[in-house]
Amino acid sequence: MKWLLVLALLCALAPASARTAFQARCEDTIGQSVSVMSSKQNGYRIDHSYSFHGLSAMKGDRAPGSYVLGLTRTASQVGIKVEGRMLSDPASGYECVAPRLEINLYYLPIVVYVGREFPPHTCSYREILAHELRHRDIYLNYLPQAEKVISAALARRFEGKPLYAPRGQARSLLQREIDSGWMPFIKNEMAKVERLQAAIDTPQEYARLGKVCAGEVQSLIRPAKSKRST
Repeated sequence: MKWLLVLALLCALAPASARTAFQARCEDTIGQSVSVMSSKQNGYRIDHSYSFHGLSAMKGDRAPGSYVLGLTRTASQVGIKVEGRMLSDPASGYECVAPRLEINLYYLPIVVYVGREFPPHTCSYREILAHELRHRDIYLNYLPQAEKVISAALARRFEGKPLYAPRGQARSLLQREIDSGWMPFIKNEMAKVERLQAAIDTPQEYARLGKVCAGEVQSLIRPAKSKRST
């Protein structure tokens, strides 16, 4: 990956044996490289304002002729703030930086949709809502898992030591590594939750929801389907 090239440049002055005077000054005076991880849950709400036709359109990719009775939506967000002290060494032409990275992971408030054809007092509503709350729980439970994986990767990369680079390049190389390496890595890690979500929406589960409550689902959506076709 491109960011590995940046990593190589930043580590160009890494000591092979004994520390140089500049390395000693960097490691002993500017502090350690630090990555601070945090994640935040933003809760959820239940929305009954869309028909199952509207939810089907919102879902987009689905099997021909199928309908979406409920839907759970959110979006992952990543914030990265970079700070850090720096020293330069005119004699060697290098500089060092002890970066402090603050990474914040969170989801936008989760919205759990249930088609408005299903009144809250009905058996079908309870079944559809129970299915969607499984999706909600996956989002809520996955966030601390992602935080743990990302935090461990950052710890392996920086190891508490300053980074070195040719004079005048440390900050730009560090920012490039974050933009082209860490940000895609973190976003990819956050996106893995969708694989867990897809595992819930099996054909068998859709078939079960279509038949629950002694056919109540079909009896509730049939009038809406007929009205739409006229």
